Amino acid sequence: MKSLTILVAYLSLPWLSLATQADALIIVADHGGTSALPYYEALNLQPRAEVSAPPIEIPRPPAKPFNEADMLPVRSMQLSPGDVARRLIEAPGMPPFFLVGDDNRSRAWLRQRALRIHELNAVGLVVNVKSAEALAALRALVPGLLLSPVAGDDLAERLGLRHYPVLITATGVEQ
Repeated sequence: MKSLTILVAYLSLPWLSLATQADALIIVADHGGTSALPYYEALNLQPRAEVSAPPIEIPRPPAKPFNEADMLPVRSMQLSPGDVARRLIEAPGMPPFFLVGDDNRSRAWLRQRALRIHELNAVGLVVNVKSAEALAALRALVPGLLLSPVAGDDLAERLGLRHYPVLITATGVEQ
């Protein structure tokens, strides 16, 4: 009988009327007690009036697809060209990557480190670059490697970096 009381209390709740249409109440255990119905009746809940929801505006697709040039310029305010002290880190499983910018120091670093970053198959993040042409010129220095324009402030903060160019592997940070 108590199970029936619980079921009646459940079905009398107006805000659960949709749930009762979809699934029947299954009572797994009945540990006794009294019906909660008097508490719900004291609230004097009234069924909601039909309220029309505001129309949902569906965004229109862009007139043309986005491309990499739409992400430029990229400026990382917390990063600038400079010296980076070598240090050990523990990031097992992290693939190697490097940070560079569109500046003379980064271009010289790419030329000097091209063989090593190719061997590591490191991914390049260009953290400061103004144009698609400048990005293309950096890519020409290391053909076959992925160079992507990315704002690097969050990454710099997490790794405690202030300067680039820098190579980051699972075991260390080095210039």
